[in-house]
Amino acid sequence: MPDPKALISNCQTQFASRVGRLHLWRDRSGATAVEFALIAAPFLAVLMAIIESAVVLLAGQVLQTAATNAARQIMTGQAQTAAWGATQFKTFVCNGLTAMFACNKLNIDVRAFSSFTSVTLPPVTNADGTLTNSYVYQPGQPGDVIVVRLIYQWPILASGLGIGLVNSAKNSNTLIASAAFRNEPY
Repeated sequence: MPDPKALISNCQTQFASRVGRLHLWRDRSGATAVEFALIAAPFLAVLMAIIESAVVLLAGQVLQTAATNAARQIMTGQAQTAAWGATQFKTFVCNGLTAMFACNKLNIDVRAFSSFTSVTLPPVTNADGTLTNSYVYQPGQPGDVIVVRLIYQWPILASGLGIGLVNSAKNSNTLIASAAFRNEPY
């Protein structure tokens, strides 16, 4: 009669051998790492594009708020009665901006017109995407139509992703915040 311990030991050995081969065949411990390696680059690119788009939209909104607040100084005659020049007006605008803007890169264009139908604004950039730098400061008189434009070239860090944010030279997005109004009779 065969020894029961030897028989059980023999069965365990055969079972362990089969299970071991099946276990190696089904072992997927490295699959997650490989899948992550395949998905990581596109995921990070999409994440960067979303973050960059959100930052550009936020910067545009902050710039628009600053333009609206600064335009009120001209509309109510405060800038004119205080005899502000372009430098003082820019200082006022810069004080209303957050730390995300470099004031030395901010351009301001203030133009006076006789009526809304006579408003014609030159482009802020040349054909190659560089700034024209042909900006003026004309706060006007009571009753004049005024257009205030704040121009800022926001650098785009993820320009290589092709997400469509670059619209100017040097991989930047030209943000333009504007306000058009008629001066009050101050």
